[in-house]
Amino acid sequence: MSDIDETLTLDLTGLRTADWLAALSELGQSTGFFEQLGKRHAALFIDEGDTLLVSFESIPGVQALSDDGAPLGFDLVRSQGWSHLCLLSDGDTWFRDQRIYGFFDQLNDDGFFDDFERVIFFGAGSCGYAAAAYSVAAPGARVVALQPQASLDPRVSEWDDRFARMRRLSFTDRYGYAPDMIDAADRAFILYDPREPLDAMHSALFTRRNVTRFRLPSMGGALQGDLIELDLLTPIIVAAADGTLDTARFAAMMRVRRQYAPYLRKLLARLEAHDRPGLAEMLCRNVTSRMHAPRFQRKLEGLRAARKAAQGNADPEPAPEPEPPAGDA
Repeated sequence: MSDIDETLTLDLTGLRTADWLAALSELGQSTGFFEQLGKRHAALFIDEGDTLLVSFESIPGVQALSDDGAPLGFDLVRSQGWSHLCLLSDGDTWFRDQRIYGFFDQLNDDGFFDDFERVIFFGAGSCGYAAAAYSVAAPGARVVALQPQASLDPRVSEWDDRFARMRRLSFTDRYGYAPDMIDAADRAFILYDPREPLDAMHSALFTRRNVTRFRLPSMGGALQGDLIELDLLTPIIVAAADGTLDTARFAAMMRVRRQYAPYLRKLLARLEAHDRPGLAEMLCRNVTSRMHAPRFQRKLEGLRAARKAAQGNADPEPAPEPEPPAGDA
């Protein structure tokens, strides 16, 4: 085990937020830096390799999704030897704070991003917005954003009523409109479920020459957790950094969801909601032929029984009337 692996082998589960931040602060002092950015934000830097991952993560999200309570970027530091700049928020803030603006200004003044051969920005949801918006600080970077919002400015996205209370935040000043901020990126990858209408509408606003939008139908509105469960989040970010992430590579990666029960259940629910019993039966037959899936087996038996009952109750076609004899009119 390398020195950095030993340093990052922390169990931060179950800690109060103050203790959790204190542990990260101690880590930052030994590996790079840790800086508190006002009451609700902090930045941790781990100086390791010549590839830099800039991740935006919320503290509740980290504590819910990470097995050891550590920021998600730690996995890439351990497995790839990357450096890691982690921006943390206490809740969903979209990182709209003057202290964050000033922090990135200082990084630019110091030539911080120039020290790395590759820079990748990552985030999901409100953190995906921030990853896209702040990527402008490192021209030529690559961006991976899951279900990002483009803006919460009601003049742009008044149709999104999920975050109405956050509209008091300004999305019109610096680092404001995320789709404009990715113009300086080398490539940006936007992942979303097209059957989540509001996510799909935000995604459409990111249509740019340097943007690839990956559709994940029937995956739902919690892509980050699903991709972690599928062990796909790290490979996707690594492929984006390597320049090998394209439609074919992404499709090949996502074939693993054919074995992923939450996805299959969502797909079945969608077929049932659209009253497609034939397709639902085909899905259940396919799943049960490949996996031990008692729920799908029971559903398959029910669909077969319903189909046979419907066939048995169908009224027989009336016999055709006899042809009149020739010559009768």
